[in-house]
Amino acid sequence: MSNFNWISTFLEAQAAELGASTNTQMAYARDLKDFSGWLAAQNIGLNEVSRDAVEKYLVHCDAQGLAKSTRARRLSAIKQLYRFAFEEGWMETNPAIQIKGPGQDKRLPKTLEVIEVDKLIEAARASGRNAHDRQRNICLMEVLYATGMRVSELVSLPVSAARGDPRMLLIRGKGGKERMVPLSPAARNALASWLVARDTLEEARQQDGKPASRYLFPSRGKLGHLTRHRFYALIKEFAVTGGVNPDKVTPHTLRHAFATHLLANGADLRSIQTLLGHADVATTEIYTHVLDERLKELVLENHPLAKDG
Repeated sequence: MSNFNWISTFLEAQAAELGASTNTQMAYARDLKDFSGWLAAQNIGLNEVSRDAVEKYLVHCDAQGLAKSTRARRLSAIKQLYRFAFEEGWMETNPAIQIKGPGQDKRLPKTLEVIEVDKLIEAARASGRNAHDRQRNICLMEVLYATGMRVSELVSLPVSAARGDPRMLLIRGKGGKERMVPLSPAARNALASWLVARDTLEEARQQDGKPASRYLFPSRGKLGHLTRHRFYALIKEFAVTGGVNPDKVTPHTLRHAFATHLLANGADLRSIQTLLGHADVATTEIYTHVLDERLKELVLENHPLAKDG
């Protein structure tokens, strides 16, 4: 098979068998396209790759100045491809199985103080072209902070998940895995108000002959729901309006805030892991380091001996 057929067959299998999201497939495609292009320049086909070739490619990536995280992600894509090829019988050996990645620099995730989250929510309450926009915006913010969802999970929520004044939401996460997350009273109120406004808008659209949307946050775009990019822009607007540094604010920092604030108020790691949908508790443990850093800063900023020093 050609390199293109190798990659496309692999991506189709990832989507069909593992439920890989569109974003994951696109990331794999970009990384494997770069690897395939480098191989073509060396007159090597994907079916001719040796361990030495993979290692030389990683050296090439390093020479380009790519970050450790990027190189680690590319190696991960290559490993996934060749594991699939070996299991399918396309190759007798897996050339990438014993190659270790460059590792990643441990960086603590950015998070927000409770007062900053409050300012963002208040800004969302006042932001929008009309009352419908404002109800949608406050619902987005309240539900995101109450649940710690990934932004892709939030914007693609089916409206059926929000019917009946639920105390908990059923979320379909990475790999098609489902989890339940509780809603705060504020989030439930915002959700109920938005449903009334959303249904009114949908009724008007249907009277114009347009099909009903199955999403909680419908959009006229190709996806049929609010996009991640649009929500990213919205949350930056809320930051500016609310007087919060926009550099600190992304949809993912609200997810980090959700986890950090839970931990600071006594929640255990296993519960936070379940709520976030992390496959491994080691991923969740990063929030203990965030909390440690904040406590350290608190002492250094407020302890009289630290100030004297």
